[in-house]
Amino acid sequence: MKRKALALLSGGLDSTLAVRVMLEQGIEVEALNFTSPFCTCTSKNAGCTSQAVRVATEFNIPIKVMTKGLDYLEIVRNPRHGYGKGLNPCVDCRVYLLRKARKYMAETGADFVITGEVLGQRPMSQRRNTLRLIEKESGLEGLLLRPLSAKHFAPTLPEREGWVDREKLLAIQGRSRKVQMQLAEELDVTNYPCPGGGCLLTETAFVPKIRDLFHHSDELNLRDFRLLKAGRHFRIGPRTKVIVGRNEADNVLLQQNLQPGEALLCWMDGGSPTATIIGEITAHLINRAGRILLRYTRAEAGQSCRVKITRDGVEEICSISNDNGEIVSEQYRIE
Repeated sequence: MKRKALALLSGGLDSTLAVRVMLEQGIEVEALNFTSPFCTCTSKNAGCTSQAVRVATEFNIPIKVMTKGLDYLEIVRNPRHGYGKGLNPCVDCRVYLLRKARKYMAETGADFVITGEVLGQRPMSQRRNTLRLIEKESGLEGLLLRPLSAKHFAPTLPEREGWVDREKLLAIQGRSRKVQMQLAEELDVTNYPCPGGGCLLTETAFVPKIRDLFHHSDELNLRDFRLLKAGRHFRIGPRTKVIVGRNEADNVLLQQNLQPGEALLCWMDGGSPTATIIGEITAHLINRAGRILLRYTRAEAGQSCRVKITRDGVEEICSISNDNGEIVSEQYRIE
């Protein structure tokens, strides 16, 4: 009887190799990929999900893409096992993913789960005792196989039952990926971008922005977290934030993600970034947002400028003075 594995596939080198090692043993594999607003490699054509889909297509295996939803944001806000150097709840994140995988495993008829985890590669979530903890809390004891480091652990059920040949598994450990790159060459695995993955939660520069959202949001919104990667962010009121685009890509993103009740601002008489007002909007806050916007245009200092405000499809022209100096604007900056 042919056995089936459910693989957590990010599209990076390690998870790709884990899948290939299983396929080499004749195991049927289905892939599971998770999207996150905190992924640092989520561009439309080269993001982690796109790479995971590419790998699945190349290996001719099915793939399911799931979104880390609002329940995940609550884990980020209050992780049981704490944070790393940033706001990265790596242990809780792995437990979350594997619990989702366990449920989906039952739905697809898979016999066990595989991951590309390597002992000692990540300081928080891939220590020996932590890996055991994650396995236990996810409910996958004995059913979680890590092919790249399997020989550093006690045999799992698939190994004990002979579904998988333990002798053909590996004993990789540590942060270097030299062994993986050599294995990739042996198995003819090529074109593996984003080998180490990336998460904004580990980047200390983003911590203030994330904390600001948690502190000032009555309800969490995945869109708001996705926008953390775009533009300059300003907190101009307890329930009001302004995002000013840095470039055309930011401007387009802000326009595409505008929600009902929110406003777009731009200077009418010259090149201008787009600014979005999110949250409570009053005439006073519109004026403050416009003054911050003008700080990033070529409008003459002290000049009265025409600023177009678009809200729920209705356009309005306001006269706003460009009298915000750098110091005044920076006092609202989230950083």
